[in-house]
Amino acid sequence: MLLVSRTPPVALAFGVMAAYGPVALVRGRARGRRRQLAEVWPEAVDNLASAVRAGLSLPEALSQLGERGPTPLRPAFASFGRDYLVSGRFGDCLDRLKVALSDPVGDRVVESLRIAREVGGGDLGRLLRTLSRFLRDDARTRSELESRQAWVVNGARLAAASPWVVLFALSFQPDVIGRYRSAAGVAVLVIGAAGCAIAYRLMVRLGRLPDERRVLQ
Repeated sequence: MLLVSRTPPVALAFGVMAAYGPVALVRGRARGRRRQLAEVWPEAVDNLASAVRAGLSLPEALSQLGERGPTPLRPAFASFGRDYLVSGRFGDCLDRLKVALSDPVGDRVVESLRIAREVGGGDLGRLLRTLSRFLRDDARTRSELESRQAWVVNGARLAAASPWVVLFALSFQPDVIGRYRSAAGVAVLVIGAAGCAIAYRLMVRLGRLPDERRVLQ
């Protein structure tokens, strides 16, 4: 941008936005991963319920998810199977499984299984079926809300990006972009950037559902 515009304040503004790019990319991938895991957890719990009905113990049922479970969850459960085979300590293996998953839904599932293991009894199958139904309803409701709120988030992104697209186009006009070298031009850039950032954060906060937090980690 410095080579194109020959205007250091403009180049600095675009540099700050570019520096935020990796952070936004990582956050977007994290949200995508949580969304993907939320969609496959009901299937994983159904597999657990089927394995328990077939006569497998709970550790064996969890271990077989490393081979037959949903693809995004297989590495974590395969690691659990190896860990349990070596140590035989179910509680410690569950703790390490939670760390490997790093997922709020996974925390709820793991703690439910821990309680079922410690309490015992014949209600494990019913607990797993209830948990699967709850997770499926929760994922469906959240997906519907996200689809309805998507236009607000996309509108915020478009509104925040539009002034900077115009500024980028003006960078090819030396007589116009050169005015941003003055103190008044720098003030316009700073005020505009602050206004865009504040408005974007407010619109995104109002339009996006809050991310689930790991309260059971």
